[in-house]
Amino acid sequence: MKKWIAVIVLFLLAGFAFFFFFPLSSKSPDKEKPVKQVELTFLRNLGNPAFNQAYEEIIAAFEASHPDIKINMQSMHWGNEYELRLRTELAAGNHPDIMAIDSPNLALYANSGSLLSMDSYMKEEGNIKDIPEEVLNGLTYKGEIYLAPIVESSIALFYNMNLFREAGIPFPSGNPNQPLTWDEVLEIAKKINNPANGVIGIDPAQGFKVGEGAAYFKMPILWQFGASVISPDGTTAEGYINSKEALEALQFYQDLYRKHKVAAVEMPPAPFENDQLGMTILGSWAISELQQTPGFVLGEDFGIAPLPKGRNQVVPNGGWALGISSKTKHPDEAWEFVKFATGYEGSKMFVEISGDLPARYSVAKAFPELNEYPKNIFIQQDQNYSKNRPVTPAYPVISEAIKDLFEEVGLEGKNVEEAANRAVEKINNGLKDIKK
Repeated sequence: MKKWIAVIVLFLLAGFAFFFFFPLSSKSPDKEKPVKQVELTFLRNLGNPAFNQAYEEIIAAFEASHPDIKINMQSMHWGNEYELRLRTELAAGNHPDIMAIDSPNLALYANSGSLLSMDSYMKEEGNIKDIPEEVLNGLTYKGEIYLAPIVESSIALFYNMNLFREAGIPFPSGNPNQPLTWDEVLEIAKKINNPANGVIGIDPAQGFKVGEGAAYFKMPILWQFGASVISPDGTTAEGYINSKEALEALQFYQDLYRKHKVAAVEMPPAPFENDQLGMTILGSWAISELQQTPGFVLGEDFGIAPLPKGRNQVVPNGGWALGISSKTKHPDEAWEFVKFATGYEGSKMFVEISGDLPARYSVAKAFPELNEYPKNIFIQQDQNYSKNRPVTPAYPVISEAIKDLFEEVGLEGKNVEEAANRAVEKINNGLKDIKK
């Protein structure tokens, strides 16, 4: 018995020695290793607080589901400052991995080699059937998709119900498929216009402002009368922006100011809200802005109708979209973020926070208010009647030429045909410079 006790004691001592010299730590489960992160730089435009918050929350959600990817977001003010910063950074070789681009400028960046083609990514994983064809056309250059849309845009006719009542004019239809014609709008503007009381009939295309807004609001007038800005192959403006249809559109626009005098070059402050402007063309974003005016209520003081038509019913599309730098060292990771931000979940989050229009059919269906008056007007116009601005590396020249053309015609009252021919020369020189 004593022998067995001695044997047991020896086994116990041996076991103690084993664990003493070979501690448990060598057999314990591995500690969690820190995740190796890929850091991506994302340069984008600043917007209003809700727009900025939407981006921040999308990034937070993405990083939570992709712990191996860190998004370093940098932002600059919208407009010329952002475009200048982006082009300066690219020219200096400082390429962000991901960049926000106003879609009409797509070809400028794609042609310079700054953008990576996302064609294979979009066709395999981007669910492009969920995006209207005309919207997708504005994201495509030389047959390849370069951008994924984060938001869309549309414009409509806003009318002052108080002035309509005073003039005994029936309110126009809110049906997106039943717009007024420009001739009907002109007749209404004549009835409302009252210079003695400081009342202006219509602001047909956001006055005379600088920036891309000038082309965005005015180019549709050419399209509605059956004109184009440049040839389908993008080689010339001759015979297009100075075509018979274009001259008709430009003459109609000029007559609003010069012949009929129902539009005014100089506008008083907030004329629409102060019952001094019968009709104006505004974007969907203006709804919330107008409702911030005390005593100016949608459905009581102002209403919204589809954008007027000429021969054609057509509205502009386009908005901020996301692209990937051709110089990125992490294209797959960059695509993962773009796919998340512009896919169903990311787009839904963006729309819910910002109030902007979605580019995807599925996201539009997810919000009941987008399928009801008045937002259904903007959604259905964008899906069924929209057209993208010309996709060409010379687009900045075209944008400036359109602004100058409408200023010459409306603001300065110059001969319509001569002004159109000058626009042709400016645009064609820009197209030649691109070839060089």
